[in-house]
Amino acid sequence: MREMAITDEDRKKAEMCVSCPICNHARKTQRGLTYWFVKNVEGGFCPSCNAYEHVYGRKAHEPVPE
Repeated sequence: MREMAITDEDRKKAEMCVSCPICNHARKTQRGLTYWFVKNVEGGFCPSCNAYEHVYGRKAHEPVPE
């Protein structure tokens, strides 16, 4: 299956996810209600979270590699 190209719109939406306080908290703590919400609910319908996954190759709730 061929991957779709990453557009400027995808990058802008992914930046919104990077700066989102809810997603940031979930990425940093990896536990709690916020983490559960981003993992199970928000990632399914949030266009910013979906763009984050497309641009960075990991889910919005996964920790940022150091």
